[in-house]
Amino acid sequence: MITLSVNGRRREVDADPTTPLLWVLRDTLRMPGTKFGCGIAMCGACTVHVNGVATRSCITPISAVGSAEVTTIEGLSEDGLTTLQEAWLEHDVVQCGYCQSGQIMSAAALLAKTPNPTDEEIDTAMSGNICRCGAYNRIRDAIKQAANEGGVR
Repeated sequence: MITLSVNGRRREVDADPTTPLLWVLRDTLRMPGTKFGCGIAMCGACTVHVNGVATRSCITPISAVGSAEVTTIEGLSEDGLTTLQEAWLEHDVVQCGYCQSGQIMSAAALLAKTPNPTDEEIDTAMSGNICRCGAYNRIRDAIKQAANEGGVR
């Protein structure tokens, strides 16, 4: 058994230590918000936070997580949408929606570290997240709005 801290709760999982965190979250813990995209950490769909750092869960074995706090899209807020998620909706960012949890998790990590990012800082932080629908300008606008309204909250 391996103990993980996910969204503020300690969870015991019976899994091989080399199992990617993505599959433990989705299949074992039944948290489907984190998506599988490419499996090689190139698209960003599987992004979660590990101790506040945007991390690709598809290549992160659970043995590497240890006692770190894992936050998924489900754990960003206990009581509704965050400011960031509301900005996402206001800017009609979501089209197909598949990459959005990873996009939001990367944006949330950026805003936690850099509360008022420049366009260049946004572009750099989000460069590892691929949006097949091409909503990059709306993503940037939503991040700016969330920053102006106090960040992730």
